[in-house]
Amino acid sequence: MSRPRIALLSNPKSTGNIAQLPRIRAFCAEHPDIFHYEVEAADQIGAALKTIARINPTVLAINGGDGTVQAALTEIHNGGYFGDHAPPVAVLPSGKTNLIALDLGAKGDPVVALEKLLEIAKSDVSPHLVARELISLSGGEAGIKPVIGMFMGGAGLADVMLYCRERVYPLGLPNGISHVITAIAVLLQQLFGLKASFLPPEPAPLSVQVRKGGKITARFAFLFVTTLDKLLLSSEFGSHGKGPLKFVAVEQKPFSLIRAFFASLVGRLGRTKLDGVHVEEADEIAIEGDASQVILDGETFRAGVGKPLLLRPAQPLSFVRIAA
Repeated sequence: MSRPRIALLSNPKSTGNIAQLPRIRAFCAEHPDIFHYEVEAADQIGAALKTIARINPTVLAINGGDGTVQAALTEIHNGGYFGDHAPPVAVLPSGKTNLIALDLGAKGDPVVALEKLLEIAKSDVSPHLVARELISLSGGEAGIKPVIGMFMGGAGLADVMLYCRERVYPLGLPNGISHVITAIAVLLQQLFGLKASFLPPEPAPLSVQVRKGGKITARFAFLFVTTLDKLLLSSEFGSHGKGPLKFVAVEQKPFSLIRAFFASLVGRLGRTKLDGVHVEEADEIAIEGDASQVILDGETFRAGVGKPLLLRPAQPLSFVRIAA
C-alpha cells in the first residue's frame, strides 16, 4: 500500500472546526490518500508530528486557526521530527482567525480547499510551493523558548485582538459582525478618545528596539511584525534597514492614525516619513514594557521591564499555495 500523500493535522476544538469537522472526517474516510490525525490540545502536536514523520507524506496540512498553525510550526522547528526535510505545509481556512491561510491562498470552505490540495499532491507540487520566512519569539516575563509564527500584534493592536476575542466573540455573532463591532469600538476609543469599560483599554507605553536603530518609546495604537505578504499591502519596506521582519507601528495620535490609513490606501506607507508612523525592516526586534502583551498567531505572550520579548528570523519553510 502506498503512503498517504497528505497528512492532515486537525484541532477539533478550533472554533471554525466545530461545524466543519464532520464533513472533513467524511472526506478523509473516502480518500485513503489522506492520513487524518486529530489532537485535543497543543501539547499533543509533538506526538502527532512524530507519528506523521514515519508516514513521510508529500504535504502536511493543518486544519485549525492561527494558534494551531503556530503550535505546529513551533514543533516542526524545535522538535526535529523530519530532520532537514520537513514536508511543505498547507493551511486550511479554519478557526476564527485565518491570516496564514489567507496569505497562502486558502479561503472559503475547508473541504473544498482540501479537495484542491489533494489534486495538487497527486502530481508535482513544486509549482505550488512558496518559501515563507518565519518569526522566532523568545524571552519575556516567562523566559519562553523560541515560539515560531508569522504575525505578531502588539500594543493597541494586541489589546484590540484580545478585546474582540474576550468581549465580542462570546456574544455568538457571526465573525463579520463581530469585526464591525470591534472596529467601531476602536474608532470611538482611538480617534475620538472615548473611555468606557465596554471599550478596549488605552495602550500602555512600550519600548521597541530595532537593531541598529534607536529605541522608540510611545503609546502605540497599532503595532505589528510580520512576514506575511498579504498584510504588507503596497507598503515599501527597507528604507530604514534590511531584514526579513517587517515592522509597522503607529503612535496613538489621531492624525498619525489618519495619515497611516490613507498612506496605506494609496500605497505610500513606508515611502515617505510620517509623524508618529514607523515602518522598518529588520533582522532583530526587542519589545519591552510593563506587563505588555503581544499576540503571535493567536497566542498571547507578555514582555516585562528588563525582560524584553526578542523577535528574530527562524529557518524558512516551504508552504503550499492553494489556488483561490
